[in-house]
Amino acid sequence: MRARGGRDEQEMFVLCLRILQSALVFVNTLMLQDILGEPEWADLLTPANRRGLTPLFWSHVRPYGEVKLNMTSRLPLSTS
Repeated sequence: MRARGGRDEQEMFVLCLRILQSALVFVNTLMLQDILGEPEWADLLTPANRRGLTPLFWSHVRPYGEVKLNMTSRLPLSTS
């Protein structure tokens, strides 16, 4: 019985990681859209620069330590 429980836990862990990755890509995409919505940034990028953009970056992710989640407020990603 333990082997099945361990396998279920592994599957749940992998699914949670996939959800986390999808959520990070979504937030990163929103941040890129917000930045590119500003004319001074949008005008600086060449077509080659735009091709190099990806929402798969991790520089703002803290894999260790405490992360405080405030479900009563939204992320200030847009000025409108």
